[in-house]
Amino acid sequence: MSEVTKNPWTELRRLTAARIALGRAGTSLPTSAHLDFQFDHARARDAVHRPLDADAVEAALHAQNLDVFRVHSAAPDRATYLQRPDLGRRLDESSREKLQPNPCDLALVVADGLSSLAIETNVAPFLAVLLPMLRQENFTLGPVALAAQSRVALGDEIGQALGAKIVLVLIGERPGLSSPDSMGLYLTYAPQKGRTDADRNCISNIRPEGLTYTAAARKTIYLLGAAQKRGLSGVQLKDETDADGLTLTSEARPELSKA
Repeated sequence: MSEVTKNPWTELRRLTAARIALGRAGTSLPTSAHLDFQFDHARARDAVHRPLDADAVEAALHAQNLDVFRVHSAAPDRATYLQRPDLGRRLDESSREKLQPNPCDLALVVADGLSSLAIETNVAPFLAVLLPMLRQENFTLGPVALAAQSRVALGDEIGQALGAKIVLVLIGERPGLSSPDSMGLYLTYAPQKGRTDADRNCISNIRPEGLTYTAAARKTIYLLGAAQKRGLSGVQLKDETDADGLTLTSEARPELSKA
């Protein structure tokens, strides 16, 4: 049996969940590191294939006094969804027919995406922080769309049909080996079919071990206000907040004072 050789970078593991300083046994990984990799890989795979508990998520949204309606993408099942991303970007016919205009400042779309676990874990506690901020800023909300087999772009069709000024998609992100439960937010001003990623702003890695709910909510409020004021979103709209979601001042960003 080979003796495990420790890595001199081991101390850095306190600072990151990345797979660094794993040590070695001969020319191979130590057994513990190999088993940890297999476990994390299994969790990531499970997150991708796990069906969303839509009833539980809808109940959690109702508990926050939100009106909810369900929609489904054109991908009929999970296997098709994973193989045909294009179908996840548009509504199926029955969902399209149930959408009625409901003009509002902001339409929320809660989508399973590539990790239903992320939505089940994070959406309710995040909205518990965000909703009071939205009320304080006087944003009017339309009903929340709970979307199954959804990609980000599905929000554009929903927001356009509702007549929303802005759509905010809360979606399960592609699982990583250390983050099977990461939720992302995608904000689009004047949503309509045909929008691209360049037209959206993204806030990523929202979860207890990543970006906190409070910081993510602050960033969201900043971007919503800036999008409304400037009439745009995407690459032309920059996130001028720090890691805690607090707006940077000219003192903190010298280049801003020179603009």
